[in-house]
Amino acid sequence: MMIKKKNAVIFLVVALIVTNSITFFLTNKIDLSMGNKYIITKHTYDEITQFSKMFAVKDMLEKNYVSKINESKLAEGAVRGLASGVGDPYTVYWDPKDFQANTITTEGEYAGVGLVVEAKDDNILIVSTIEGSPAEKAGIKSGDLIIGIDNKAVSGDSLDDAVSLMRGKAGTPVKITILKQGQSQPSDINIVRANIVMKSVSDKTVGNDIGYIKITAFQKNTAQEFIDSLKDLQNKNIKGLVIDLRNNGGGLLDQCTEIADALIGKSTIVYTIDNKGKKDVITSDKNKINVPYAILVNGYTASASEVVSGAVKDTHSGVLVGTKTFGKGIVQTILPFKMPGEKQESALKVTTAKYYTPSGVCIQGIGIQPNYTVDLPDNLKQKPELTLQEDVQLQKAMSVVESELK
Repeated sequence: MMIKKKNAVIFLVVALIVTNSITFFLTNKIDLSMGNKYIITKHTYDEITQFSKMFAVKDMLEKNYVSKINESKLAEGAVRGLASGVGDPYTVYWDPKDFQANTITTEGEYAGVGLVVEAKDDNILIVSTIEGSPAEKAGIKSGDLIIGIDNKAVSGDSLDDAVSLMRGKAGTPVKITILKQGQSQPSDINIVRANIVMKSVSDKTVGNDIGYIKITAFQKNTAQEFIDSLKDLQNKNIKGLVIDLRNNGGGLLDQCTEIADALIGKSTIVYTIDNKGKKDVITSDKNKINVPYAILVNGYTASASEVVSGAVKDTHSGVLVGTKTFGKGIVQTILPFKMPGEKQESALKVTTAKYYTPSGVCIQGIGIQPNYTVDLPDNLKQKPELTLQEDVQLQKAMSVVESELK
């Protein structure tokens, strides 16, 4: 679960170290200069001494490494290591490329062709096309392989490069070389990039007037998409609802709490406590949906998804069906920054608080036990799409909701 901060000033010591220049460090921390000498505080001296091992290793590498050292990559690696040194897998440094990729994930928007791809057997496999995208309109199908982009050969080993090549400014052309299923010769497809919006919410009706809403992530527009789906289903006169949060790894705090607000009535949704003991409480108003509902969860239901699940279970507003959730009860804040001379922002994603369900439980490392435990057969757990006949968890959720209608 993440919070963004656009104008954060962070860790001056770290920022200065990565310049690989003690002189630069000193000139930004001095109390008094005397010609080419500087008088510094004991605190500044202690900081330099604390990180002296880093400079010593840098010197040894420069003197002994068999090949030429890339100073920029060395600095990036040092910063990455510094962030990982806290021992928290959720506290990480993002270089500009990583930061951009995360922004696309949370914003749910980018300019490109609209393909979902993965590396498989050294190939780039097209998993799906985004509805209404240039790729879909061009006739590209799931199962096709991408072997070239703008006359440059690509493979599974260069997946990140291939994704970067397909993205670009909306309105610009790109040529993708495709090997279609069942064909031996590749074909070139010319596509014009467009702004792609990745929907995180889908809906349908199942069974006897039961609405079904699946939320894949909590992105910038997820709450509005959920409200739109809910209204669409209400217009179809649904009598109950199933919300699917399985395999939803979380996302933005404001989006999940807005959805919880529509589900639980007047209550605490969640509260957080930071490293200074400051407590922030997020509450909901009395308005809530007026049909019985169940939420589907599993071991990959995490973070922001657990905020919703925990609020629903603790307030007895609905029931949880499936298996125990992941157990991520901490909040990360994204702190963007840019050093002098850099063109793009990097960022530090840092754990800044623990969160607690309405009953006062921090689920970190514990997870949430559903009201009804139902596991999928092992042979179906990795299947991306289940039929209603295969999905015993959905069947149970529907049964529980229908029982509330009798």
